Amino acid sequence: MNDLIRAVGDVVTSEATWISAVTFAALLGFGAVGEWVAEKSGTMNISLEGMLLAGAFAGAVGYDVTESTAAAMAFGALGGVSVAAVQAHMSHHLSADQFVVGLTLNIGVLGLSGFLDGEIEPQTARAARTALPLLSDIPFLGDALFDQPWPMYLLYPMIPLAWWLVYRTRWGLEVRAVGERPNAAHASGIAVNLRRRQSIYLAGLSAGLGGAYLTIGVIGSFDTAMVGGRGFIAIAAVIFGGWTLRGTIAGCVLFGTVLSFRLSLPLVGYELNNELLTSLPFVVTLLAMAVFAQRVRAPGALAQPFIGMPD
Repeated sequence: MNDLIRAVGDVVTSEATWISAVTFAALLGFGAVGEWVAEKSGTMNISLEGMLLAGAFAGAVGYDVTESTAAAMAFGALGGVSVAAVQAHMSHHLSADQFVVGLTLNIGVLGLSGFLDGEIEPQTARAARTALPLLSDIPFLGDALFDQPWPMYLLYPMIPLAWWLVYRTRWGLEVRAVGERPNAAHASGIAVNLRRRQSIYLAGLSAGLGGAYLTIGVIGSFDTAMVGGRGFIAIAAVIFGGWTLRGTIAGCVLFGTVLSFRLSLPLVGYELNNELLTSLPFVVTLLAMAVFAQRVRAPGALAQPFIGMPD
């Protein structure tokens, strides 16, 4: 028992653990923030995995073409939005099943990015770490939060901006209305499917930035297996958080910490079965879903299509 307590203490107090945890939590955060907006509008955006992967590949191509990290992030955002445009059109213009469209897009992006990667073979590099003055000197968490590649810092303003859009603008009020009572919103003159499409575009933009961050800010190269189911974990973080933004971020931190164990445990001198470490994030995600999914209230019209006047 003492050995277990000592091991947990070593992991929790290790700076490497928190650097890895913040890195993975940031990736989940890029996906989950946009997903939260989409789900508040009533859309279950299953194609988040494909958006992240499209952003990762587009970011690699952008860097290969321009040798600019900023351009790579812009390319990544466009990659995510391109997948979002298909999801939005199919789900909220043609009224196709959201789940079928999302799963199909995930598979399609995986195959297309793999083919194009073999043809183009984009050359990328990892962005240099940028320490924020004073903040990076904060004991314990300073390096983890404020001495990272600069693309990660885009997440910091994105979180309050998403909250402001949803809770402090007319657009956000309409998004929440179409997610709760689409028929009443339609009767009030709100273009239900238009607002839902717009929320998916925002999810694609956010996820595309996350994918480019994974390529440029974390790994430094592109591989079709690099997202590895983290889009689904980001969706689980939204549900875990009870469709609140602070709960969603808390879910990203929790799942990001678990994801980091595969890297951080060997660094502090502990060896566990690699297959166990690989499956652990998904096991924890399932357990969290089983515990919390029945205790929170989803948007009233989540995943329910709205068939009305075209908009």
